[in-house]
Amino acid sequence: MPGAIPVFVNTRSVLVPAGAPVREAIRLAEPALLPMCEAGQVVLTDGRGLPVALEDPLSAGAILRVARTSRREPNSETDAGA
Repeated sequence: MPGAIPVFVNTRSVLVPAGAPVREAIRLAEPALLPMCEAGQVVLTDGRGLPVALEDPLSAGAILRVARTSRREPNSETDAGA
């Protein structure tokens, strides 16, 4: 892939086109996580722990961390009386 740069998603290394969005790296490295990212069910950060957006451009050697969020959707049965 000409002009490809290495980036890391969790522990996986992938090659993406220079300037590709975060979304592309996740799609290549962990495709099952992409729908969860789009739905806000995961926390997406850079190697320093700062939040990143799916459309942010990547640079060579970028490190992305994707982790499930601890937020729960309200449950009408258990939260109704709270």
